Amino acid sequence: MSKKNFSANKDNNTIFLYGRHAVLAAIKNPKRNISKIFCTKENAEEIKKALQIGGRNLALNITERKELDKLLPKDSVHQGFILQCQELRNYDLDEVCRLAENQINCHVLILDQVTDPQNIGAIIRSCVAFDTLALILQDKNAPAETGAMAKASVGTIELLPICRVTNLSRAIEKLKACGFWVVGLDGYATTYIDQMDKSGKIALIMGSEGKGMRRLVEENCDTTVKLPMSDKVESLNVSNAAAIALYEINKK
Repeated sequence: MSKKNFSANKDNNTIFLYGRHAVLAAIKNPKRNISKIFCTKENAEEIKKALQIGGRNLALNITERKELDKLLPKDSVHQGFILQCQELRNYDLDEVCRLAENQINCHVLILDQVTDPQNIGAIIRSCVAFDTLALILQDKNAPAETGAMAKASVGTIELLPICRVTNLSRAIEKLKACGFWVVGLDGYATTYIDQMDKSGKIALIMGSEGKGMRRLVEENCDTTVKLPMSDKVESLNVSNAAAIALYEINKK
């Protein structure tokens, strides 16, 4: 099998997902447009079962693990599972507001300049674990969907509505008009997240580890909160902080 078989066509948003959980979840997701599946011989039966569950009729390209190793970025742990597919469709903000329309209590997460695909993948997993309605990213300050992101999400990227917006400040204003209370996570806040009122519709904003939220984004928050943590630690990895914050927001 030649390397050109794996080359992505960026013009039509083709990407490669890899890893057992990411590939099997994508196969079972009816919204995922898949063109090719590559696997090692020992994984063929598991993929065939997933294809049956997903109601898909796709041929398998069975090859040696060492050939797959050559055809993905260095250090990509594919476990003998790779598929070629289209990126998932991004939701628009109106759709997110409609998802929240009939909800009494719900929350969305907004990421401001979080750029590492693996961190975003881990955050997506936490979003799904704690019933986040949608993840909102800014187009130009966040990476596109990638295989690394999907793998770090352990396949949960298939389950979460993701919305990409041009201007975060305008998106925040729209969310407010849709009834959301906007809360920023800030290490200098005076209120702890476990002390805030968690009822109603909440839009939680998290900034990058180093810089935090940008000034204009923070100014659009209705309030800011911080995590209750020891003075011995200055900050947490953004994906760890997101998991704690989403757990707290989801508590009623």
